Amino acid sequence: MAKNRQSQNFLGGVAVLAAAAVIVKLISAVYKIPLGNILDDEGMGHFNMAYNVYNFLLQLSTAGFPLALSKLTSEALALGRGNQVRRQFRVAAGLFFVLGLTASAIMFFGAAPLSELMHDSLAYYPIRVLSPAVFFVCLIGCCRGYTQGRGNMVPTGLSQILEAACKLVVGLGLAWYVMKVLRAPVEIGAAAAIFGVTTGSVVAMLVLGVWLLRHRLRGNFDDRPDGSGAILKRLLIIGVPITAGSSVMSIITLVDQTVVMARLQNALGFAEDAAAALYGQYTFGMTLFNLPPTFVYPVTISLIPAVSAALTRKNDLQAHRLISSSFRLIAMLALPAGIGLSVLAGPILQLLYPAVPDTAAAAAYHLQILGVAVIFVCLMILTNAILQACGRVYIPIVTAVIGGAVKIATTYTLCGNPDFGIKGAPISTLLCYVVIASLNLAAAAAVLGKNRPNYLRLFAKPVAATALMGLFAHFGFGALVGLGLSPSLAVLADIAAAAVLYGILVLALRMVTREDLLLMPKGEKIARWLRIR
Repeated sequence: MAKNRQSQNFLGGVAVLAAAAVIVKLISAVYKIPLGNILDDEGMGHFNMAYNVYNFLLQLSTAGFPLALSKLTSEALALGRGNQVRRQFRVAAGLFFVLGLTASAIMFFGAAPLSELMHDSLAYYPIRVLSPAVFFVCLIGCCRGYTQGRGNMVPTGLSQILEAACKLVVGLGLAWYVMKVLRAPVEIGAAAAIFGVTTGSVVAMLVLGVWLLRHRLRGNFDDRPDGSGAILKRLLIIGVPITAGSSVMSIITLVDQTVVMARLQNALGFAEDAAAALYGQYTFGMTLFNLPPTFVYPVTISLIPAVSAALTRKNDLQAHRLISSSFRLIAMLALPAGIGLSVLAGPILQLLYPAVPDTAAAAAYHLQILGVAVIFVCLMILTNAILQACGRVYIPIVTAVIGGAVKIATTYTLCGNPDFGIKGAPISTLLCYVVIASLNLAAAAAVLGKNRPNYLRLFAKPVAATALMGLFAHFGFGALVGLGLSPSLAVLADIAAAAVLYGILVLALRMVTREDLLLMPKGEKIARWLRIR
C-alpha cells in the first residue's frame, strides 16, 4: 500500500511539473508573438541578445544545483534527519545567494563589454534591466529544489506559471506603453519588455517565500547534521556535472549569435542596427520553432522513469515497447508540426504578425528551414531522454558539443557569404540538430542492443502521412485564396483541413496503439474516445 501511494505521489508530481512546463512554454510563445508586433525586427534582435546572456548565466547558476538539493533533501528525509535537512537548506541558500549575486553583478556592471562583445551595443539597456532577475531566479531555484525534495511539486509548478504570467502581462504592457505612447527608441522598448522577466522572478520568489514560511519543517530531531563544508562539497559534486551538461546548448546559442552579428557587420559591412534587425527576423522564426518541442517534454518526463524501471527489472520486452511507442508518438507529432510550419511559413507569419508585414515576409524563409529542424530537435529531446534512462548521461553532452561545433562553423561560413548572409543562420540550426539527432539515434541503437527499435518501420507510415498532408496544405492554401478567402481565413481553414486529413490518415494506417497514447497526459481518455484498444 505504501509503495503504491509513493508511486502515485511520484506520478502526480510528474503530472504537475509536465502541465506547468507546457503552460509556461505556451505563455512564452504567446508573449513573444505580440511582442514582435510591438518591437519589430530590430527591437526583437536586442531583446533576444540580452535574453540569451541571461539564459546562459542562469544555466550556470541554477541548472544542476536545485536538483542536487532536491536529491539531498529527499535522502535526508527518508532517514528521518530533520536537522540535516535544515542545514542543507541553509548551506544551499548561501551558495545560491553568492551565485545569484555574482551573475547579477556580471550582467549589471558588465553590460557594456558584454554588448560590445556580441556586436550589439544597444543590447546594453535590456541586459542591465534583466540583471536583477538572475539573483532572484537563483534564490527561486534553491526554494524549488527544497520543495521538490520534500515531495511537493505544486509550489514549483505554481511559481513557474505565475512567473511566466507576470512576464506576459508586465512585459507586454510596458513595451506597448513605451513604444506606442512614449515613442521611445527600440532598445528602450526591448528593455521595457524584458522588465517583465525581472518582475516575474520577484513575484515567484515572494510566492515561494510565503510557502516556505507556512510549511517549514517543524518538530525536534535528534540527528547530528553533517558539517557545512561536507554538505557544500556534496552539492558541488552532484550539481556541477548536471550544470555542465545543461549549459552546452545555451553556450552554443550565445557563441552562435555573436558570430552571426560579427559576420554580418565585419564580413558583409552591415551597420549594427541593420545587423540587429536581420537577426531579429531570424528570431521571429525561432519563436514558432520553439513551440512544438513543448509537447515532447511531457512524454520524456513519463518515459525516463518507466524505461529505467523496466531495464532495472530486466524486462526487455517492456522497455522495447515503451521506447518504440515513444518514437511512434513523437514521429506522429513532430513530422506534421515541422512540415506544416515549413509549408505554410509565410501565411502563418503574416497571420501572427499583422503589424509588421515586411518583417513577417522576411522571416518566412527562416521558418521554412526551421520547420524541418523541428523534426530533428524533437528527436534529439526524445533520444536524450532514452540515453539518460539507460544511464548514458554523458552521450547527449558529447553529441551536443559536436552539433554545436557544426552550427558555429556553418554560421561563420554562410553568414559571412554575401550569397547567404542571415539566411545562413537557420541552415546552421538545421544542420546542428540533424547531426545531434543522427548521432543520438545511432548511440541509442548501440546502447539498446536487442531492445533497439526498428527505425524504418516506426517512421515509414508517419512520413507517408505527413507527405500527403504537406502537399494538401501547400496546394490547399492557394486554392482557398483563389476561391476568394482572405489569406488569414485561408490559412486557418487550410490548417484545420490538413489536421483533419492527417488524423484520418493516422487512424486509417493504424499508426497509433493504446500503449502509445498512454505515454501522453490523459492518454487513457484519448484512447477510449478514439476507440483504440
